[in-house]
Amino acid sequence: MDFVRPVQSLIPGAQGRILDVLARTTADLNLGTVARLAGVSAAQASRVLPSLVELGVVERRDVPPSSLYRLVRENLMAQAVLDLVDVRERTIERLRVLAGAIRPAPASLVLFGSLARGEADAHSDIDILLVRRADVEEDDERWSESLGEWLVEAQRVAGNVVNHLEVSHAEVPTRLRSRKPLWRDIQRDGVLLAGKPLRSLSTVGDRR
Repeated sequence: MDFVRPVQSLIPGAQGRILDVLARTTADLNLGTVARLAGVSAAQASRVLPSLVELGVVERRDVPPSSLYRLVRENLMAQAVLDLVDVRERTIERLRVLAGAIRPAPASLVLFGSLARGEADAHSDIDILLVRRADVEEDDERWSESLGEWLVEAQRVAGNVVNHLEVSHAEVPTRLRSRKPLWRDIQRDGVLLAGKPLRSLSTVGDRR
């Protein structure tokens, strides 16, 4: 999934670009502004906007000498476009919900990398840090199966390849003190999906 340009990736061409612009603002925009923000010509905008108005997705308000356009947010097709615009946040929330089924529950589950930064496109991998609780062995069969199921479902939800880094709770303090770019990035950009924030795992052993 292209999380940077979700509308254009599903609705190609000028129509997708224009819908993306209108979905990201509640302001009324004239044709020239729509064309400029969408990166299309005025001629393209003049062809696309009337068809969107005819569909009821866009509303036109005449204010001589120009016309103003806005997305009709109550329209069901428009709501689908709005869902696309918010797909990154919706994906993260869905991953959080699904993480509730991991057993035993992880000490921490953190999204990092391009999706966490809001830069993931269709070719980006999704990066996940998994921290095992102190009372869970690396070869725990229940943990491995539950985690594997979550990773498969996460990839189905996002549509992108999911890569995961797994560490034990005991390793976290040392890793957090590491000067390696990976761990600096995780601490700076990480989005908590489940469990405790990494900084709170500062002592060995998870007593839950």
